[in-house]
Amino acid sequence: MRAWLVDRWGEPEEMRLAEIEPPNAGPDQLRIRVHAAGVNFFDILQVQGKYQIKPPFPFTPGAEIAGVVEGTGQRVMAFPQQGGFAEACTAPAGRVFPIPNEMPFGEAACLLVYHTSLFALQKRAALARGEWLLVHAGASGVGMAAIQIGVGIGARVVATAGSAEKLDFCRAQGAQHAIDYTDATWVDRVKEITGGLGADVIYDPVGGDVFDQSTRCIAPEGRLVVIGFAGGRIPTIAVNRVLLKDIAIVGAVWGGYAFRNARYMAEAHDELIRLYAEGAIRPIVSRRYKLEDAVAALRALADRKVAGKAVIEID
Repeated sequence: MRAWLVDRWGEPEEMRLAEIEPPNAGPDQLRIRVHAAGVNFFDILQVQGKYQIKPPFPFTPGAEIAGVVEGTGQRVMAFPQQGGFAEACTAPAGRVFPIPNEMPFGEAACLLVYHTSLFALQKRAALARGEWLLVHAGASGVGMAAIQIGVGIGARVVATAGSAEKLDFCRAQGAQHAIDYTDATWVDRVKEITGGLGADVIYDPVGGDVFDQSTRCIAPEGRLVVIGFAGGRIPTIAVNRVLLKDIAIVGAVWGGYAFRNARYMAEAHDELIRLYAEGAIRPIVSRRYKLEDAVAALRALADRKVAGKAVIEID
């Protein structure tokens, strides 16, 4: 079968597409014929050696897939942790979930960002109906998911993005307000929109200056949820600001929590499938690539050219 291999830390262009033997499913594993694989920012970090999980060489990137279980033909999506950029991969049976017949494989391979956002907003931030939710990088995969889930909860959603096209994308997902974060006045705009109080919950996958500025437009008793550091710089904060503003800085590492709490992943998946069936969430796949074009998919994501999700599709 064909699979992308990483032999050393580097850029996506240094990966190689190779013919290898299909992986053997071990105990409590399933082998899945991959029809679609989601492309995520952490895939780039893992190729570069900058992600917290560093698998031994050679390895195949790709942590969310959708396809068919070999031997049964069941349509599923799965979180293999790695190995998804290939024609087949294995995944622990506990991280493999059925998908409805009406869900295309391309959309099913995008559910990881919904798991992340549901965990962050529901379990970590306790977002409530009527609260103001500020979603940074609203046109990204996790941003798209956060907007849709926030709207479903009944929050009033403000999103930030960096271009007119991406702002329109945020509005199309349900954001009531969309702000260009390249405008130096975006903090003032958030305060103006929220009646001077600021956002009750801030969803931040960017870090860096965006995190720093977010502490200026968070409401008293607000929760600033740290999702990641796509902006590159890991920020710090003077804890006296946390004290004086009565705010909470909340980490949201979905994978760590889900792997420590075996039932949570399945329960969250069932809820997401219900929301999908109701039309409350719908992954937007804006770019589709063939397996041989995986490098181009990762480069487009790295260059901020993807709104919503990019997926690799395999016949």
